[in-house]
This record gives sequence, structure tokens and C-alpha cells, in this order.
Amino acid sequence: MKFLKRTWACIDLDQIRHNYRVIRDNVRPGCRILSIVKADAYGHGAVDVAACLQKEGTDWFGVSNLEEAIQLRRAGIDRPILILSYTPPEEAARLAQLRITQAVVGLAYARRLNEEAARAGVTVQVHVKIDTGMSRVGLMAQNGEELMQAQRQTEEICTAMPHLQATGIFTHFATADEENDTFTRQQYAHFMQIIEALRQKGITFEIRHCCNSAATLLFPDMQLDMVRPGLILYGLFPAEFMQKSGRWDLHPAMELKTAVSLVKPVPAGATLGYGRTCTAGEDMLVATVSIGYADGLPRCISNKACMLLNGKQAPIVGRISMDQCMLDVTRVGPVQAGAVATVFGKSGDVCLPVEQLAELAGTIPYETVCLIGKRVPRIYTENGQPVAALNYITPEDR
Repeated sequence: MKFLKRTWACIDLDQIRHNYRVIRDNVRPGCRILSIVKADAYGHGAVDVAACLQKEGTDWFGVSNLEEAIQLRRAGIDRPILILSYTPPEEAARLAQLRITQAVVGLAYARRLNEEAARAGVTVQVHVKIDTGMSRVGLMAQNGEELMQAQRQTEEICTAMPHLQATGIFTHFATADEENDTFTRQQYAHFMQIIEALRQKGITFEIRHCCNSAATLLFPDMQLDMVRPGLILYGLFPAEFMQKSGRWDLHPAMELKTAVSLVKPVPAGATLGYGRTCTAGEDMLVATVSIGYADGLPRCISNKACMLLNGKQAPIVGRISMDQCMLDVTRVGPVQAGAVATVFGKSGDVCLPVEQLAELAGTIPYETVCLIGKRVPRIYTENGQPVAALNYITPEDR
């Protein structure tokens, strides 16, 4: 498959299928799976990933906003879609037309959405969000008084807003990726308390859900009617201790590659890059590679991280610039222009995990993969062979 071999991300669809099947095999029978494909499927490319997961049988998709949902519908994705964040209420007609379910982010929001749906002559399906500990969006329910208030507000949404159809109720865990599970269990108890109180008043929901990736891994008793895996679909773990347990056989789906553009000798005493932050302590062989912070390589890992060439580590030397950076290839064997360097992923039998890059940048793998730039094409593979390409800059080259 032809694409510009400057910097590119390889997305292994076989690994995404594998990870989905691992999740499917480890959730309780009858439990639905809502695959999170927001933020362009965590940088992996929402359309191609969603098409892959729809073929695998995922029950729902989760996105952040209306435009992400529209993108999936236009690409032929017909499974139910839940928008997890805010949508302007005046978009009620499009929500109904496209069969998109909207999260209720607050009582005032629900009232406005109901009014706009009535004005448009439609009914919008919603899932009521209960805020049991994030303090972000949803009906506040973090103490006794708030629990009663959230119950009353949910009653109003379900019984007094005829243009909203509440088919689900959910919450989101704040600390499910931590080893101390006290707060997660408190959140779950509050959530179930509200559900039970509503049930006693004759109000039930088709779908109750609370498990994100971490909770799906750690709390099978909380899986309820649906789980919402995100990061684990892409073969990454929310926290290192979960990976060390070895109980879930997940495989990273993305590798990031870049090309060597130039190799040249640099004498001892020469300085490298902006700000002259690196001085050659000896005669060096330096390779310039075609990736920079505009491609998603964090500038803060300058002079800290490395890449793989010939299955060996080549340290980044000097500051990472917008479009390029430099590697010390003095001891990695023969390197010439056009050689492929691995930013994260495998080179031969050696693997450089994305978690290592994230740690050096002082962040999390979620952010690292989401920030891979839009001028980096995504190359999709099956059985080790390229089968499709996603090019954001020249989309006709596909």
C-alpha cells in the first residue's frame, strides 16, 4: 500500500479483534459491550475501528459529541450510539433522526432538551447520568441529601418529560484504576441505592452501566447490563498493576514509526538542536528522523527517551522540534536514510511500550495515543499486511 513514509501509525485490526474477544469472554453472559471510540478511537481512527468492532458484534458505541456520532452514521455504523457529554438541546431533531442516545448531564439540561424535542415533534432517547463522585456532569449524588435529590430529579425526567425516553442510567468511576477500591465501592453503592429507590416507585431502566475499562477488569460484580471498555480495546491497561496481574491477555494495537532522513557524523564538543541542550561528549553518529511535537511526540521527553533502530535503543539527543528530532545511532549498527525507527512498538524482537513514553512525559497512555497528530497517517493491517489507510491531510489517498 502506497503512503508517504515519513511518520505513520500502524494499527493492527487483528489485535483490536483479539482484545474485543478477550473482553467478551470475561464479562458475564448477557452483559452488553459499549465500545468507546471517542477522540477518534483514542487516536486509532474511529471509522475503521468502529467498522471492525461492529463486525465483531459490539452492542453499542460511545462517543464524546454529536459530530463524532454523525461521523459513524455516515460511515455506515448502525449500532446504537451514546453521546457521553453535552449536545446543544437545539440538536434534538438530529439526535432523534440519527437514532443517537444522549446522556442527561443535568436537570436543567433535560428540561431544555425535552422542550426542543417537543418543538421538533420528536422523542429523544436518553441515558440519565448520575454523578456519584466525578463532580463533572450528571445529577449530583454524593451524599444522603443529594441521593434523594437525584432520585427526585430522575423521577421527573422519566415521568414528566414525554419527549425524552430514558432507556438507561449510568455513572462513571473516579478511581477505579487505583488499588484502593474504597471510593469505587462507595460510588457503586450510591448508584445502586438510587436504582433500587426508583425501582420501588415503578421506574426501571433497560440498561444500567457503570464499568469503564478499569472497572471491567477489576469488578465483575459491577458489570450490570453493560460495560464501557475504552483503553483496553486498544490493548493498553489503565494502570500498571492491572497489567502485572496477567489475568487479561490484551495486545497493543498501535505502533508509531518514523523514517530516518539523514545520517551524519557529529564531532565531540558540537551542540545539538534548539537551545543547545545536548553537547556531544564524543564523536557521534546522529540520525535525523522525521517526527516532532506537531506529530504528537512530546517535547518534554527531549534528551530522555529513545527509539528503536535495528532492534537497539537509540537515545533522543537535543530538543525535539516541531517536525524533526535527532537520535544517537553511534552504537546501533549501520543506519542510512530511509531506515525505519520505532517510536513505540516492536523492532525485531524488542518492544518499546507506549507506557514508557507516557511515563517519561509525565502523563498516561490515554493522552499519548490520543495526541498522535492528524498529519500522521494510520495504516491498518490484517494478517500482517496493510489493508487500508487513513490520511487526514489528503483523504483521497486511501
